[in-house]
Amino acid sequence: MHERIDRLPATLVTANPDELEREFEVRLVESSSLAFRVAFSVLRHREDAEDVAQEAFAKAYRSFRQLRDREKFRAWMVRMTWRMALDRQRSNRRRVTREQAAAVDPISNPHHVGDRAAQLWQAIDRLPEKLRMVVVLAGIEGHDMREVGALLDVPEGTVKSRLFQARQQMKEWLS
Repeated sequence: MHERIDRLPATLVTANPDELEREFEVRLVESSSLAFRVAFSVLRHREDAEDVAQEAFAKAYRSFRQLRDREKFRAWMVRMTWRMALDRQRSNRRRVTREQAAAVDPISNPHHVGDRAAQLWQAIDRLPEKLRMVVVLAGIEGHDMREVGALLDVPEGTVKSRLFQARQQMKEWLS
């Protein structure tokens, strides 16, 4: 029995609640804006993204003690937030309602004089979830391919392929 305890990571055995709380706060500060941006990239609605980020923080707080490799906190937080945002999107379909309310699509209507940034975000919104996540993390957040792969738990080659596909698709839509 004692040999099993010896094989456990030291942080699981020796960390007291105050140390865990301080460590969680530090890691949360490092990842707080990232969680919101991930949720926003899926939901494209500020209030929903804030709600999902808050829910992800609460879930992370409850589960932080069980996280074995705390150096992977950011990747864990990204995956958890992403899944929660997808669940939110599926359950309430607010995005579909917002798209129906938009009468004019500036990407398909060349006569519409719109802001280029708005056109880019609409093109990003049209991408499938797996491509949109790569664009947001690599193109907007500035993470390198290796970091995006770690955050999404996919190989680096998959990240490169998805980024290429996303860029090609957006180039088609915007030209």
